[in-house]
Amino acid sequence: MENIEKRYEKVPISIFSDADIASELIAKQVANLIREKEKAGEMCVLGLVAGSSAVGVYECLTALHKNGELSFKNVIVFNVNEYYPIEKDSYQSHYRFLYEYLFDEVDILPENIHLIPGDLDRNQISEFSEQYEKLITEVGRIDLLLLGLDGRGQLGSNEPGSMFSSRTRLITMDYSTRMGAASTFFGEENVPDHSITIGLGTIMDAKRVILMAWGEGKAKTIRKIVECDVTEMVPASLLQNHPNASFIFDTASAAELTRIKTPWLIGPVTWKDKLIRKAVFWLCDKLDKPILKLTERDYNDSGLGELVSQYGPANKINIKVFNDLQHTITGWPGGKPNADDTTRPERANPFPKRVVVFSPHPDDDVISTGGTLARLSEHGHEVHVAYQVSGNIAVFDDEVTRFLDFVRDIAPLYNFDEEKAQKAYEDTLQFFKHKKPGEIDLPYIAACKGAIRQGEARAACRYLGIPEERTHFLNLPFYETGTVKKAPISQADVDIIIKLLQEVKPHQIYAAGDLSDPHGTHRVCFMAILEALRQLKGEKWLDDCYLWLYRGAWQEWDVAEVQMAVPLNPEETRIKRMAIFKHQSQKDRPLFPGTDPREFWQRAEDRNNATAVTFDKLGMAEYQAMELFVRHHFEKE
Repeated sequence: MENIEKRYEKVPISIFSDADIASELIAKQVANLIREKEKAGEMCVLGLVAGSSAVGVYECLTALHKNGELSFKNVIVFNVNEYYPIEKDSYQSHYRFLYEYLFDEVDILPENIHLIPGDLDRNQISEFSEQYEKLITEVGRIDLLLLGLDGRGQLGSNEPGSMFSSRTRLITMDYSTRMGAASTFFGEENVPDHSITIGLGTIMDAKRVILMAWGEGKAKTIRKIVECDVTEMVPASLLQNHPNASFIFDTASAAELTRIKTPWLIGPVTWKDKLIRKAVFWLCDKLDKPILKLTERDYNDSGLGELVSQYGPANKINIKVFNDLQHTITGWPGGKPNADDTTRPERANPFPKRVVVFSPHPDDDVISTGGTLARLSEHGHEVHVAYQVSGNIAVFDDEVTRFLDFVRDIAPLYNFDEEKAQKAYEDTLQFFKHKKPGEIDLPYIAACKGAIRQGEARAACRYLGIPEERTHFLNLPFYETGTVKKAPISQADVDIIIKLLQEVKPHQIYAAGDLSDPHGTHRVCFMAILEALRQLKGEKWLDDCYLWLYRGAWQEWDVAEVQMAVPLNPEETRIKRMAIFKHQSQKDRPLFPGTDPREFWQRAEDRNNATAVTFDKLGMAEYQAMELFVRHHFEKE
């Protein structure tokens, strides 16, 4: 069965439920190799990558060392790549990353650390690259090379089209790669044009390679690497030819693989309701037919004969899936009073409900649930919006200057201290003049940026009819480091959420269910909510509480997973757009745009409109837009 299940895959892969479990496994494999080499009296040569994919691995290795279970004294390290030009102490440098996450925490000998410098003179790079390759050869090649994966299948900084025989060299990063790094550099204009990277030939020379990837954003690329032919346009596909390469993914990153996306094409499956819906929706999309027009032959000709034979005839399957999908659609996200709620996603009673909408950043609520928020408010529910982090690092410096300039101008009108207002303005201009990308703001500037985002959030809530006393700014401590790198979640974060939930005792909770958010903030915020609910287990009010998950600006739920779909008419779509517009500091060009050039309101509208089109094609009523939610069943007792 296992061979049949993996018949589309050209390499052996391992898929784990989440990145934490996978990272721990990788760390154990690295640790075992170090110990084996130590026992044999040999040095262990590691190739290390910098980046978010490796954070969990390095944290596990650090923990093993601090627990006295692992020494790095017999370890030699090389790194994979480095931005060029960049200073070693720059926040974004791979040199700094590796020291902060690993070298500073373990007992590795300084003379065994060989990193690519980003501050070489241009005329030194060629000679350095030759010496770097020579040194790798002299120590007996890399024993184990850890690699992450960029969006188009790059390994290190080897762009699509790189020669398979390439060695360490200076490479020009293309536009999409630079856009992908723009968040880390606080703007595309700050991203270096080049990188120094080991080559694909160097990678293939490593005795063992582990390629790790987490999150939905990598899913399409992983399918190309695992199921398609080797091509220079997807550099990581070359690892199909490596004699000892491991491919380790989480469930989200493996979502496009055949055995996960369309397992019925491989062999017999256990048909449960969710998988039946997924298969039917896939068939509708493949044939461009609505649900109720699918025929027996459509199923049989598309590899779904087993489904028809077990649960058919086709018309019976069609009607069940059609009704199930139709019952997810509701204009009453808080429940419709005095109505039969047997087939509705939400309970009729109690009405009105107490609702807490958790928003990781100060605009995620309106971007993802703006129409539903407006509907809940219109229906008279007691809606509370809880902003989990300040979002202060996502405010451009010139926004602070603009606000301080405003304060300076109105100071005489309100008898403010004009001298202090002027000094704050001048001090801020002076600080920004010499500030480096990624440098931590002065405390009063960070506070000013936080105040800007709070004001925008309040304006959006007022526009949607949510009073100021129901807007809560939690400012969870894990976020308030002043940089993109955040602290781990702590009990202090969880206690803040518990306090709010105990005060409101909600019947509904809405939360961002993103586990592969580009910055990780959504994931940490969601985990903090789940931990708070776990610690509240046994509270009587929790027995009558539903937890609904929405998605952030980066992706939408698969329709097969959805349990509540809230349709929006053109006027409600306009209201949602205007609520997003209240977040002016994020308008036009957000500080952390990702690779999508569209503004957040455009992403939201395009996504909601596309969802409505999907429902329409499946045979549902035609709506302007739709917001989708999945119910999360947490342990209550």
